[in-house]
Amino acid sequence: MSFLEDFQASLEPLPNILQRKYALLRDLDKSLQGIQRQNEQHCLQEIEEFKEGIKSGNIAPGTSLTKFSDEAQDEQKHAIRIADEKVALAVQAYDLVDAHIQQLDQYLRKFDEQRREKETVAAAGTPGSSPDGNGKPAKEGGRGGRKKSRLAAAAAAQVAAANPPSIDLDLPVDPNEPTYCFCNQVSYGEMVACDNPDCKIEWFHYGCVGLKEQPKGKWYCSDCSGMQKRRKGK
Repeated sequence: MSFLEDFQASLEPLPNILQRKYALLRDLDKSLQGIQRQNEQHCLQEIEEFKEGIKSGNIAPGTSLTKFSDEAQDEQKHAIRIADEKVALAVQAYDLVDAHIQQLDQYLRKFDEQRREKETVAAAGTPGSSPDGNGKPAKEGGRGGRKKSRLAAAAAAQVAAANPPSIDLDLPVDPNEPTYCFCNQVSYGEMVACDNPDCKIEWFHYGCVGLKEQPKGKWYCSDCSGMQKRRKGK
């Protein structure tokens, strides 16, 4: 199975999975709105009863309503739990799509490597065909080390499916999109900040620095950690 066929096979169930998650999100949102309306009415009713109690003399003037009833507070806690479920579902959907995007990035790199290998073989078989006449394939210009955006990568994948030998991965990116980490990629998933205030990179993806959860205490990237060790050794 080729790279593209393998990716298409893994991508096939994604729309149905996302559709189920979004449907569940809509149901949770409806439930949350209903509980919020019910709790708002409940709280307003208690406030009105408190005001009536002051007017009737059952409650001393100057007394403040310190908290709502247990029932109203339970409604608020239930609303918070539903909101947390919505956030968790949204994170799951994001991570699922992000995993496929990273997989696509890997396949695109493989396509690019194959194309370069073919160019190298073709150039080696036809000496003197390169612009400088030394038998080496000419380097591509204009790349400048630029990183492709997720959207650009998806567009490149469509080009690759139609005509793999002529893939052009040098697509423009959004110049306003900041990049982070050793991988020089945009922000995605869980990230950790280096505690060195002079760190040049500052933020890192968990996977790139071998983390699975938030580190306890201060955390330094390998560059800053190595710099501190060298200073102590002097």
